[in-house]
Amino acid sequence: MKKKYYFVFCKDDLLLQPLPDGSFTIPLQEAPPTEVKPWTHLMNITPMPDGTPVVAYRIDSPVPSVGYAATSLQPVPLRQSYYHLTRPLYMKAGKCQELLYWDQNTRFCGVCGAPMRMDTDISKKCTECGKEVWPQLATAVIVLIHRGDEVLLVRAKNFKHDFYGLVAGFVETGETLEEAVCRETMEETGVSITNLRYFGSQPWPYPCGLMVGFNADYVSGEIHLQRSEIARGGWFSRDHLPNIPEKLSIARMLIDDWLKGSEK
Repeated sequence: MKKKYYFVFCKDDLLLQPLPDGSFTIPLQEAPPTEVKPWTHLMNITPMPDGTPVVAYRIDSPVPSVGYAATSLQPVPLRQSYYHLTRPLYMKAGKCQELLYWDQNTRFCGVCGAPMRMDTDISKKCTECGKEVWPQLATAVIVLIHRGDEVLLVRAKNFKHDFYGLVAGFVETGETLEEAVCRETMEETGVSITNLRYFGSQPWPYPCGLMVGFNADYVSGEIHLQRSEIARGGWFSRDHLPNIPEKLSIARMLIDDWLKGSEK
């Protein structure tokens, strides 16, 4: 039997396998690393670039199966797994989390209420009316706004830690990415911007997002924060930065790119 990567989630944690050198990896073996119940849904995920098969599933408690010591598999929050896994494994873990979330939330048909069944590895079909569903993404934009040697940073009310990030928000029906950037900036800060430049994108599996990053230039307006969304905000120079986001986020990538001086 061919070995597979088993991405096992317990609540919000991903189970990692410690290695002798103190690092971590994803269990790679022929059989699941934990007990699998008759009702456990083992999802086949797109293989790794080298062709290694990938399976993802959820368990109720991190109890290892025969052959594993009681402390062998370590539960780690998905975000924190970024600091323990190689980038390919972390990215695959995010995809697994998104598909498991989709699977959990599409058990019944939204039209007739009948049970859904897997039709392909990434689609389901209703057992009664035949309605088909696929995983959906919530697309969001995020922007680093430049004013001379300063950038606009904000602290959203929903941030769990005391750091400043970037203006961001979800794309609405019927608008372009660029329109969404301008609208969110005006809504959250009262500032007008121009000269939008695409920076990059990032899957954001918390739970099913795609972040699209931009740089933009300030045009006019005093900062008037949308108090329902933003707690604090202001212009900051390289020498006087507040706490900024973790390196795993595209917000940090945008800020780091600016700090390196590549953005003029």
